Amino acid sequence: MSSLPQDLAPPDALKGVRVGVSVSVTPDLARLGLLESHFRLALGEIARSVLVLGGTLAYGGHLEASGYTAFLVSELKRYGRRDRPLAVCLSWPEHRRFRLSRLEGWRRDLGLFGELTCLDPCGQPIAPHEGRGEHAEPETDPAVITRSLTSLRTVLTGITHARVLIGGKRVGFLGEMPGVLEEALLALDAQQPLYLAGGFGGVTLDILRTVSPDATTWLPTYAQSNIQDARYEAGLNRVAVSIGDNHWAGLRNGLCDTENYLLAMTHRASEIAALVSLGLSRLAKEGRLRC
Repeated sequence: MSSLPQDLAPPDALKGVRVGVSVSVTPDLARLGLLESHFRLALGEIARSVLVLGGTLAYGGHLEASGYTAFLVSELKRYGRRDRPLAVCLSWPEHRRFRLSRLEGWRRDLGLFGELTCLDPCGQPIAPHEGRGEHAEPETDPAVITRSLTSLRTVLTGITHARVLIGGKRVGFLGEMPGVLEEALLALDAQQPLYLAGGFGGVTLDILRTVSPDATTWLPTYAQSNIQDARYEAGLNRVAVSIGDNHWAGLRNGLCDTENYLLAMTHRASEIAALVSLGLSRLAKEGRLRC
């Protein structure tokens, strides 16, 4: 995309800026003829762009070896940033389901590439060993799990300057609503710049339908019967209220309508990363990025 070259911004354009990333694979990938590898390519390009411009990343992690935390760490190792540019926060139910030795192994693996913070159900940092032994002690109370996930997402909003959304599953989620949707709402409530990469469908595209329906006609909606959880619909209604009549301007992301329209449709990793970097760089130059 020659109209959006990455070298428009100086190498330190995002120095001091931390970007939150909300990602979750969606069944829409199959409808779009895409693979999860395309999804990871986009995530990797966004991470690279932020890092190259001097920024840092934040992610509410899962510790599976095949998950996106591990993927982001591998990207950091590729690009050589050793100033701990990745903040990984683990919710209470996430870190309690692992042995202490596994958590310590993850902390060692992050090393100079990032910091690992464990949270209690209220979102306060906690030592992983507090109140437990070596063995995993999974949390089973649905109310505690829901509170813990909302606390995690609130903490992430508080330590970031902007948020990027990709994908998002509509069903089978834990917590009050899908994580991608709740993180979008928290960003909107905090008047935080929001970048909606809709080309992979999912919750992100459904959010875009409330912002600019014309930008989402390329992918037919799911039948109502396929979205059976009322919490999901309630969350989308809250997005509509937050956006109101502001449409694209309500995202406060430094992109014009045409650029946001392209971000809503493209699944090209280079275009997504270029657009996110462009919007962030503009906001940073104008001093409009605040935690």
